[in-house]
Amino acid sequence: MPQMDSYTQYTLELLEPLGAVQTRFMFGGWGFSYGGRMFGLIVDGRFYLKTDELTRPAFEAAGCTQWVYDNGKGKPPVAMPYFTPPADAADDARELLPWARRAVEAAQRAAAKKKKPSGAKKAAAKKAPAAKKAPAKKKAPAAKKKTALKRS
Repeated sequence: MPQMDSYTQYTLELLEPLGAVQTRFMFGGWGFSYGGRMFGLIVDGRFYLKTDELTRPAFEAAGCTQWVYDNGKGKPPVAMPYFTPPADAADDARELLPWARRAVEAAQRAAAKKKKPSGAKKAAAKKAPAAKKAPAKKKAPAAKKKTALKRS
């Protein structure tokens, strides 16, 4: 595993008030996780925080920049759900903390959404058991034909 650069170490120090943040080298950058959920990353020397439909408007209103991934294969760039923190929060742990918490919450919601469909199917299966067929009616035994005995 590559050694952490000074910018990654500095960012990790800024995030100390958040709690036990883990880092992991990935795809040429660094991923930041909290509680087993990835909430941030450093790519090309820039720090990004995870957003979702609830948090994205706040990041956009603060003038944050979205991470756009250019795959270089002639395909259009892909906008990822990660934004830089606001400029005033980039070097101040107290200012960064609320933005990092939003990112952690977005990561938790994303994980909950992934779990929900399979759990919903299981719950539905438990609530609505398969319909059982009614037992087949027993037929009355056929009446035996009496054969007339001829008397001689």
